[in-house]
Amino acid sequence: MAPGYDGPAGGLLTIRPVSTTGKAMLNKYARAFFTRVLTPFAALLIRLGVSPDAVTLTGTGGVIAGALVFYPRGEFFWGTVVITLFVFSDLIDGNMARQLGRSSRWGAFLDSTLDRVADGAIFGGLALWYAGGGDDNVLCAVTIFCLTSGQVVSYTKARGESIGLPVNVNGLVERAERLVISLVACGLSGLHMFGVPHIEILLPIALWIVAVGSFVTLVQRVVTVRREAAEADATEHAVPQGGETR
Repeated sequence: MAPGYDGPAGGLLTIRPVSTTGKAMLNKYARAFFTRVLTPFAALLIRLGVSPDAVTLTGTGGVIAGALVFYPRGEFFWGTVVITLFVFSDLIDGNMARQLGRSSRWGAFLDSTLDRVADGAIFGGLALWYAGGGDDNVLCAVTIFCLTSGQVVSYTKARGESIGLPVNVNGLVERAERLVISLVACGLSGLHMFGVPHIEILLPIALWIVAVGSFVTLVQRVVTVRREAAEADATEHAVPQGGETR
């Protein structure tokens, strides 16, 4: 899985603010750190004959299990621990592919597709909790919106690129932010089972933040695709006049 992947890349609408640059730099250095830490483990798996695809599939399976076994029962701390361990499979499988020189379109496709499955399991598990033991229809609806909007945010970029547009936009809350905010809040909220008072309020707050941020990001991407499509259509239909195009 790719924690920071929501499509190839871009900037915030047509502007690249300092915060976007800072986010990119943080992601760059964080990935560099974990790459150094996990490289020996990736090399060990290669020697054992494990393939990058197998690591990707195992990582996704672990995330699904952690989300759908623990979250519907309200065991947020242990569920988050399991999910976090398997999320690192993304860095491992990518590291293995680079060491083997096997980076491929298939690997990128598989990785991105399974990311959507894992995200669905995480927010689906939370929705099941609020529909059952959590007994909160409003938060259940908010969680379902987080699930749906996250999928649509990714789709808008993929669909825009499939029709030849760059979709040059980094949204307010992309996949990395959705996962970090949600998983940190889930893990901390789970500390109430160890006697930490009132800590469970963090999860509802985080879900509202993700929901609003995802909506803003969706609007940003739709606006960007509309602008880029208009520019592309104008260029395509321009006709020469006096040796120039208009």
